[in-house]
Formats: sequence, C-alpha cells, structure tokens
Amino acid sequence: MTTRAATIQRIVGLMVMISSTACGAGAPRAPQSVTQEPFGTADGKPITVYTLKNASGMEVRAINYGGIILSVKVPDRQGKLADVVLGFDSIAPYETNSPYFGAIIGRYGNRIAKGQFTLDGQSYTLPKNDGPNTLHGGTKGFNKVVWDAEPFDSATVRGIVFHYTSPDGDQGFPGNLKTTVTYTLTDDDRLIFDYQATTDRATPVNLTQHSYFNLGGNGSGDILGHLVTINADRFTPIDSLLIPTGKLQDVAGTPFDFRTPTAIGARIEQPDQQLKFAHGYDDNFVLNQPAGDTTPSLAATVYEPTSGRVLEIFTTEPGLQFYSGNFLDGTLSGKGVVYKHRYGFAMETQHFPDSPNEPQFPGTILQPGQEYHSRTIYKFSVRA
Repeated sequence: MTTRAATIQRIVGLMVMISSTACGAGAPRAPQSVTQEPFGTADGKPITVYTLKNASGMEVRAINYGGIILSVKVPDRQGKLADVVLGFDSIAPYETNSPYFGAIIGRYGNRIAKGQFTLDGQSYTLPKNDGPNTLHGGTKGFNKVVWDAEPFDSATVRGIVFHYTSPDGDQGFPGNLKTTVTYTLTDDDRLIFDYQATTDRATPVNLTQHSYFNLGGNGSGDILGHLVTINADRFTPIDSLLIPTGKLQDVAGTPFDFRTPTAIGARIEQPDQQLKFAHGYDDNFVLNQPAGDTTPSLAATVYEPTSGRVLEIFTTEPGLQFYSGNFLDGTLSGKGVVYKHRYGFAMETQHFPDSPNEPQFPGTILQPGQEYHSRTIYKFSVRA
C-alpha cells in the first residue's frame, strides 16, 4: 500500500469512528456524496472542483488550486440552504486578485516582520508582500499552488486529501516540506481540517484556512450584526504595521473582549489605537486552552440572528486571528455579489503572528524527524 493510500485509509477509518459516535451508526448515506468536474486551468495544470454533500444536505465545494473552498451551503432555521462563504465564479480571480478567499495558507500563516527571521544562527529573507513584511507565506504561498488531490467517501464521511511538497528555498524558507491537508465533511454538519507536515531541515510552519464567512448568506449585507464569542482572556497587541509587539494584553475593558456574545459592529468604531491600526478587527486572540491538550477546544462561536445560523470553531491551535473584512471595498465581485466593506469575516486558527521572531510565543519551528499536526473543526447548526 502506498503512503498516500495508507494516509487516506487511516483518515477515513478515524472519521468514520468519530462520525458514527456523533451521528449514530445508522445515519443515512448521502447520495452522490463526492462528485468532480473541471474548473479551468492554473499554472498549465487542470483544476478540478470537488463537491461534498452530506446526508442532511450540507454542501462544500473546493478545488485543488490552493485547496480553495468555493462555497459552503448550510440551512437556516427554516431549512433554506444558502452559501455562507465569499468567493469567485472562475479560476482567474483566484490567481490574480483574491484576498485569500477560501485558501490553505502556508508555509506561514499571518505576518513575519520585515520578511526575515534567524534560525540556528542563519538568517533567512522572504518576499515582502505586505509593505515591509511577509504575509501568508510570501508572493506565491500555498494559496497559489496546484495541490495533488484525492477524494474519499464512506458511509458517514466524505472529503478530500490534498498533498503538496514545498521545495527547499521556496519563498525563502528552508527545507523540503511535505504537507498534507485533509478536508472532511461529516453527517452532523462538521467540516474538519487536518494538517500534517514533515521536513528535512528546521523550518517555521503555521498552516491555516482562510475562508471568509457571512452567515446571513453571501451577499446578504455586512457582518456587523453577527454575534461573536471568543474564548480568550488575552490578545497580542500590534504596531502600526500590524506586527505583534511581543506582549500579551488582557481583553478586559477593551473592544477586544468577546468573552460574552457581542455584535461585531458594537465597538468596531471606537477610538481605540489598536482598531485604528487595523481599520477594524485584524487581531490574534490567545485562546484559553488547557496546556498540552491535543483535543480541539472551543475557540469561538458566531451567531447570525436573522438566519439563525451558528458557526462553532474548535481547534488545537493556541491562537485565532479574527478579521472583520476591513479591506473589502467594493472592487471585488463574485457569485453575483459585489464585496463591499465588511461583507465577510475570517477566523484563522493559528500560532501567533511573527512567532519566529518572538521566542516567548509558542514555537512554530518544525524539526526533521518531527511531524506537524493541527486540527480545526467548523461546526454548523441553527438556533430557533
């Protein structure tokens, strides 16, 4: 059995066990639960869109370019399906003008200050694609490469296993990094992301997923009325270039206190210096997690009152980047929608920004012989 085949078999076995426990072994099988169709070409390679459907009608569409999620359709409290993620209708804008809609982010999610870091006494220089900083892996991060993709399907789960090997020196990072990212859709409306990586040289790794959500439905308006709860007592304050200062600050008494449900728009215009730096929310929250716990913990809950849709985010990661769509300005459009200011939000589970330059932050250096593991779960539901 090949390594990839064994990986898929192991993932399917684990997901079937999890889904059977959550849903009951007798859950009905979704008809045609994985389908494929062409989606143009990128880098001279064919792009395929994979459509996953579960027994309750939830649908996820993703492509092998950047592992991009094109759409996520979930029901509202009346049972009406709507697409709750932002995106485009064709491959071209994902290649040229996308603010990371729906993509896998790597090698390093978020920012690295001044596009450089030092590791084992050697300095490394990365492309600067965010002013003087490196953002989301550089000018051609994991969001702009064609991944090998293999769908899988069982009685209660279905998904896609993405593989990509980032070569030594890619975007300035050391080591050949072999990466596997698995998307799994369960019959209880959970979309699970499993990240794995190995390297032959020490290298920073910080993988995440960058979907933009609007739980009212794509194009329903801005997201300021969404009620957000984030399980974090602290956040990492930033400077004017959105780089962490290296300190941890209590959220109490600040616009960053989402420990109880709070509308995104409730405090977003307050005269707070941190909000001014980011033009809204674009900040890393330090999640309240038990030390050493490898089980995904509840990081955040988002509730959209009009539709009743709820998104719960569970993760093994120590941080959560909450971004309120501050730089959407009406110049992008897709799916018949013009993406205006704050028409979508992102919640990227992650290690902290600029960790390679902040030794007091949780470490992001993957060593040869180690295996990187991370899991994030998006659980969708409705409230009456």
